[in-house]
Amino acid sequence: MESKRILYISQEIRPYLPETPISKNSLELPKKMNEAGHEVRVFMPRFGVINERRHQLHEVIRLSGMNIVINDMDQPLIIKVASVPQARMQVYFIDNEEYFKRKSTLVDDKKKMHKDNDERSLFFAKSVIETVRKLGWKPDIIHVHGWMCSAVPMYLKEFNSDDPHFSEAKIVYSLYNKTFDGQLGPNLSAGMKFDGVKETGHFDDPTFENLHKGAMEYCDAVVKAHAEVPEELISFAEEKGLPIFESTAEIDKAAFKEFYANVVAEDVTA
Repeated sequence: MESKRILYISQEIRPYLPETPISKNSLELPKKMNEAGHEVRVFMPRFGVINERRHQLHEVIRLSGMNIVINDMDQPLIIKVASVPQARMQVYFIDNEEYFKRKSTLVDDKKKMHKDNDERSLFFAKSVIETVRKLGWKPDIIHVHGWMCSAVPMYLKEFNSDDPHFSEAKIVYSLYNKTFDGQLGPNLSAGMKFDGVKETGHFDDPTFENLHKGAMEYCDAVVKAHAEVPEELISFAEEKGLPIFESTAEIDKAAFKEFYANVVAEDVTA
């Protein structure tokens, strides 16, 4: 595959957060594609538990300063960046005092989901899209990891399908094992409706499974990135006719290069 521009969006990336299936893949896959000669950009939230001094994060003034509207409330967007050690690759961090200052990620010290994860998820998704646009960068492939990013495909297709930055991009969505029960709050779908989304579908009942289904409604291909992906999600992808690439525990660079090439060529095979 000739050199492509690949945008990776993830809710967690090692070494900034502890190793999980998502954080591991979200480091290793961009790293290997970068080594293979592709132009890579990587985004994640700047959770308050990330040690900025240790990881040498610094604010990107020219990208910061925008406001992102969440349910009629202007939320300031701060962009920070850090270099991944020994990877010759940078990670962009989406930051906001209201949503990401607290010293935790998605759950509190009692392991309960933060009540505003619905708004945090929407803020992250919209912020990444606006930042990429401000960068003036046009990705060929957008690869999304984690339920916190599940609104990204909808916003790309609903509001940015004619934007030259995104109009030709193919969206890949990775599926992982179930990480929470219950559902997010109502402000995810409410925020989407405020923005003008007429049919919010699966996001009206934002369970773990429905967040992924909502994302897959707008994707071009799916990666089964974990052995314990709920069968319900695999069946949904099959019913939608989405090509499903089954990844191994260790990232296979050659296999992913071929998969991406097929995605771009609109001739994806499982």
